[in-house]
Amino acid sequence: MSDFLNDDQKKFLLGLAREAVTAKIQTDRTIQAETKDAALLAKRGVFVTLKVDGELRGCIGYPLPHKPLAKSVIEMAIAASTQDYRFESLTESDLGHLDIEISVLTLPRPVTDIHEVVVGKHGIIISKGSHKGLLLPQVPLEYNWDLETYLAHGCLKAGLAENEWKEGVTIEIFEAQVFSE
Repeated sequence: MSDFLNDDQKKFLLGLAREAVTAKIQTDRTIQAETKDAALLAKRGVFVTLKVDGELRGCIGYPLPHKPLAKSVIEMAIAASTQDYRFESLTESDLGHLDIEISVLTLPRPVTDIHEVVVGKHGIIISKGSHKGLLLPQVPLEYNWDLETYLAHGCLKAGLAENEWKEGVTIEIFEAQVFSE
């Protein structure tokens, strides 16, 4: 994967995400990104994953380059903490138990053979019609999934039957630089 962020850039983005979540929960305000770093101002796809005491509490992102990376991290950290429909919004008491993970994505590319998907290296986007589901590359490793299980869960995430990947879906892959506090 090209365009890797260095340790200082990763630390800055993690601090930005924590500051954004804390400011939103404590004062209902949205912070601004203060940086002149070209890598952090470049448009990149990004997801922010929030865990409280090791349990997933939010994961939201932009799969495609949409806005400058630093701005996207602020927006997605806030969205993951307050707008992930699967979970209650974070509260002030969650902040001391919060772990933040950021995944900076490469551009997705379509695959023609499922064996192009490398479990643990590639994230997947499965789509068919108006259905679309994305799983980050670290997800199958967390659950010890093989390729077929990974594709099945991608279909379920898209709102499709779990074996739909055998029936003509579009599969795209991407890589991610994943880092956490």
